[in-house]
Amino acid sequence: MSQPSLFYRCVTGPDDGTFDQRVSEAISNGWQLYGNATMAFDSTTQRMICGQSMVKNVPDKTYAPGLDISKL
Repeated sequence: MSQPSLFYRCVTGPDDGTFDQRVSEAISNGWQLYGNATMAFDSTTQRMICGQSMVKNVPDKTYAPGLDISKL
């Protein structure tokens, strides 16, 4: 059995319920919060944008270009 690989992703989006749902969905799929959430103002759209880094250990999975990490 190979060692699990640690995968990283950053969920981003407007500061609204959709962002919260995406982070909650990732948590329910085994992703863990990694650090604090961030926020920035997008002057083009006049709205706040949120970001949350997340990590997940995946047994027997190795990173390869083209791998859709959000589906792990």
